[in-house]
Amino acid sequence: MSSDWYVYIVRCSDHSLYTGIATDVEARLRQHNAGNGARYTRSRLPVVLVYREAAADRSAASRREYAIKQMTAVDKRRLVQGH
Repeated sequence: MSSDWYVYIVRCSDHSLYTGIATDVEARLRQHNAGNGARYTRSRLPVVLVYREAAADRSAASRREYAIKQMTAVDKRRLVQGH
């Protein structure tokens, strides 16, 4: 099992942003688009990956995910644009 974790942001079909963590972002993106991902994204398909950030471990990824989720929508969009 890989110890590399990532924080990712996808843009949903309604232009909202969803943040999550995964070890295999591409596989997670496929899950989202198959309707097997997070409940939030299921009614907002398809989703497109717009941001990915490496984390040292699951704990670090979870902390960063929480920090991103606390950002305002404007700050999240700036993060995505700056990537």
